Amino acid sequence: MACPSRRYYAATVSITAGARWADDERLRRIESVTDAALTRLDVENLLVELLDRVRELLGVDTAAVLLLDPATQQLVATAARGIEEEVRQGVRIPLGKGFAGRIAAEKKPVILGVVDHSTVLNPILRDRGIRSLLGVPLISGGKVIGVLHVGSLTSRHFTADEVSLLQVVADRVALAVQARLSQVERAAAGALQRSLLPPRLPAVPGLELAARYVPGEEGRVGGDWYDVFAVPSGRLWLVIGDVAGRGLAAAVVMGRLRTALRAYALDDSSPADVLGRMDTNVQHFEPDAMATVLCATFEPSFDRLHLSSAGHFPPVLVLPGQPAALLEVPVDPPLGVRGSLHRRTTTVPVPPDALLLLYTDGLVERRTASLDSGLERLRASMTAAPAESAVMALFAELVGSESLGDDIAMLAVRRVGTAMVLAPAGAAEQNSSSHVRSSPPSSL
Repeated sequence: MACPSRRYYAATVSITAGARWADDERLRRIESVTDAALTRLDVENLLVELLDRVRELLGVDTAAVLLLDPATQQLVATAARGIEEEVRQGVRIPLGKGFAGRIAAEKKPVILGVVDHSTVLNPILRDRGIRSLLGVPLISGGKVIGVLHVGSLTSRHFTADEVSLLQVVADRVALAVQARLSQVERAAAGALQRSLLPPRLPAVPGLELAARYVPGEEGRVGGDWYDVFAVPSGRLWLVIGDVAGRGLAAAVVMGRLRTALRAYALDDSSPADVLGRMDTNVQHFEPDAMATVLCATFEPSFDRLHLSSAGHFPPVLVLPGQPAALLEVPVDPPLGVRGSLHRRTTTVPVPPDALLLLYTDGLVERRTASLDSGLERLRASMTAAPAESAVMALFAELVGSESLGDDIAMLAVRRVGTAMVLAPAGAAEQNSSSHVRSSPPSSL
């Protein structure tokens, strides 16, 4: 006959093994749902499917996910089962307030055995008769992105194992949501960027135009843009800019700046005046934004170009048979810099057959080389070829097969005509003068 202590030990091992098997099986089911859903569901439907599985696993009556809106610092009801009206009514919970707000603020699980006005801000939870609540934070990259909570219509004591299991589920939900949101954001930012860049460059007699926009970081777009447009006076405007930051937020700001700049240019103001008004716009409506912009306008004859730089890189000008030169354009502060700023317009001659290049930092900045080196490579690589050929050649020479760490926007303009000898460097004037240099600036 077996010893009682041995029977007890065997029973304990069996129970422990069974519990571990049950937990492992639960996690496998959650993982399988997450992985499968990621490939075919949007964020809301993904969460609904996961919440159904959570209710089944924990034997609860309600489950909900609220995602944090960084702009408002509020938790927004995004998916719910058993309390679907929470989503339909657009429930928002301030960070730090109520049950869900407390979980997000403290970044740790919270169990409520009493659901009333003192513990729960959302009236839907109270009106539904929920007696017990368990909630855990959704954390991605060390930051709270939301809250997952479950509820029971009967009084219930949630165990430490159930808290741990829900946190594991929450971690998988956070991973799935963040991955899906990143995909959605990249797609939205890309669509926005494509809609705002000119679908085709205007046909302008006397000029050749070519442009490129290539996103960096494996297709993740940012705030780089270029623009070419004419105004009723006959002036042609050339713009290139770069909003600080990446992703959808930068692309949205870029779109608003592009629209505002076009509106200001209709008044036929100077580039410096347009950028001055842009600066006021950014500081008032986009207080957290910063952007570099180069704004230029041709006279109708195309023989002179007026331009102003808000912290942007100098254009490059080249004539057949001559080395390319960086235009000496005074660099004023970027848009969004606080303080009373004086912005300047510089005028440069553009002889026939001259090729002008405007570009963003992704073309010349590299982690392994200095900025001066990048600008010198650009200058040395540029020739007075037709605009489209010049853009293609510059990409081949300066980018080649390397992976882009940043977006690149380029705008090339060639004045078609009989070649002329470029005036000696320094012979042009600022505000009725122009400056050209053949070597990179020591600083921008």
